[in-house]
Amino acid sequence: MNDSAPRPAVSSAPDRPGADDPGPGRRIGIDVGSVRIGVASSDPGGILATPVETVPRTKAKGSRSPDVLRVASIVEEYDAVEIVVGLPRTLRGESGSAVDAAAGFARALAKQVPGIPIRMADERLTTVTATRALRESGVRAKSQRGVIDQAAAVAILQGWLDERSSHLAAQKNLAEQGHIPEVGE
Repeated sequence: MNDSAPRPAVSSAPDRPGADDPGPGRRIGIDVGSVRIGVASSDPGGILATPVETVPRTKAKGSRSPDVLRVASIVEEYDAVEIVVGLPRTLRGESGSAVDAAAGFARALAKQVPGIPIRMADERLTTVTATRALRESGVRAKSQRGVIDQAAAVAILQGWLDERSSHLAAQKNLAEQGHIPEVGE
């Protein structure tokens, strides 16, 4: 693909599941780090997130970089209907260089997987939570490096799936009560 083409619409603000939901199918969760990228996948029903792979980050940038191409191949392999990229905002909700890196990766990935929506999900504390969970499960610190990014991707994706499930249940309740939701509800 041409890196000088117009940038796909990827926001650096957190998204929420809503009316533009692509329906049933697998979702891919991504935790973009400076050294590694954690990748997780959901089941086809969109209920449970599981780890897939840790992809090494490359120094190359753009939609043709090896890390972007590897994640794009995972998206295609899993026949994903939606991609959820973690948005590493600060605890005060501010953006920084990590947010720029995640949004840049999402834009590059969007060029490789046109037509698949890419969402940015708030991921505050997912790496901390993943590290703690791995430590409590007996995984040694040295062994954690390879799987911590996958565990963070699982946490990002599971949070999205849970929020999506709640949104769909609320929509179903409104429909059963005869309420027709407005766009964005």
